[in-house]
Amino acid sequence: MDVIEYKGSKGAVMQSRAKTSQENRQNVTHAILDANSATLICSGEWILPRAGEIETDLRACPWPRDKLTVDAAGIERLDTSGAWLLHRTLKTLRLAGLEIELRGMKAEFSALMDMIAARDTEIKAVQPTVYPWMETLGRALVRHWTEAVGMLAFIGEATIAALRLVAHPARIRIRPILHNIQGTGFDALPIVGLLSFLMGMVVSYQGASQLARYGASIFVADLVGLSMLREMGPLLTAIIVAGRSGSAFTAQIGTMKVTEEIDAMRTIGIPPMDLLVLPKILALMLVLPLLTVYADIMGVLGGMVLAKAKLGIPFEDFLDRFDSAIRLASLMVGVGKALMFALIVALVGCFQGFRVSGSADSVGHQTTVSVVQAIFLIIVVDAVFSIVFSWLNI
Repeated sequence: MDVIEYKGSKGAVMQSRAKTSQENRQNVTHAILDANSATLICSGEWILPRAGEIETDLRACPWPRDKLTVDAAGIERLDTSGAWLLHRTLKTLRLAGLEIELRGMKAEFSALMDMIAARDTEIKAVQPTVYPWMETLGRALVRHWTEAVGMLAFIGEATIAALRLVAHPARIRIRPILHNIQGTGFDALPIVGLLSFLMGMVVSYQGASQLARYGASIFVADLVGLSMLREMGPLLTAIIVAGRSGSAFTAQIGTMKVTEEIDAMRTIGIPPMDLLVLPKILALMLVLPLLTVYADIMGVLGGMVLAKAKLGIPFEDFLDRFDSAIRLASLMVGVGKALMFALIVALVGCFQGFRVSGSADSVGHQTTVSVVQAIFLIIVVDAVFSIVFSWLNI
C-alpha cells in the first residue's frame, strides 16, 4: 500500500487515496486462462465501467482447441453489459468448436445470463424495400394527394381565423405583424435592391446588343420597363422572399413544434393560427408589393445606367421614353402578382412548419420542401397570369 504524506490538507489525502484505489482497480485482471487446466478464471466486477478492461483481458487469452472450463465463482458484480460480454465470448468459442463448461456462477448471475441468451438474436442488415414502378407511382400520388388535402384544410383554417379577426379587430396582434414586417421587409431591402439592379443591367445589356443593330437603341427603355414591372420585378422579389422569409417561417414554426411550444400555446388558450400564421400572412402581403415597387425602381435604374454606359443614352432621354412607353397598368399588374405571391409564400412556409414531426432533421427537410414548393408554385401562378393576361389583352 502506498505511503501517504500528510500535508495538512484533508482533500489532498482523499485525492491521493482515490488515485491509489483507481490504479489498483486498473491492475485487476478480470479474466485469466489457466493453460494447464484449460480453465478461464473470471473474477472482479463485470460491469459497464469495466467493459473495456474485460474485453482486453478476453482478447489476450490463448484459447484451447477442444475444451474449456469457465470458473465464474470469482465474479463479484455482474450487470447486463458484463453478462453480454461473457455470453458473446462463450458463443463465439462454441461456434469455433470448443466444448464449454460453465461452473461456480451465483444463482442470480445465472438468471441474468439466461435472460441475455434468450434475447440473443442475429443482427441483420435492413434491406430497403424495392417496390414495382407502378406501386412506387401510386405511393407518390397518394403522398402528394394527402399533402394537397392537408394544404387545402390549412387554407380553410387560416381563412376562418382571418374572418374571426375581421369580426373582432381587437384580437389583431400588432406587435407580431410589425416584427414580421421588419424581418421580411426592411431586412430584405439590400439583397432585393442589389439583385434587381443587376437584373436590370443584364436585361438592358442583352437588349442593347440587338437594338443597336437596327438603330433602335432608345427602345431599350421599353424593354427594361416592361420586363421589370410586369415580370422580372415581382418574380425575382417573390423568389428571394421565398428563399429568405418562407424558409424562416418554416424553421421557426417547426422548431416551436419540436420543442412543444405550440402545444403549450394551445394549452393556455392561445390559437397558434392567430399568433403564428396570420401575422406572417398580413405582414408579407403588405411588404411584398412594396418590395416589388422597390425592385422595379432599382431594376430600371440598373438598366438606365447600362444604357448610358453602353449606348450613350442620357438619363433624361431614357426617362422620357420610359414615361411614354410604360402605362400604370403595367405597374399594377406586377403589384397584383406580388400580392398573390406573398400569399403563396406565407401559406406554404407556415404549412410546412406545422408538418414538422419530432426531430431537428425534420425541420431541415420541411424547410427545404417549403422553399422548393413555394418557388414552384410562384412560377406556375406566374405562368397562369401570363396566359390569362394574354387572353384579356392586358
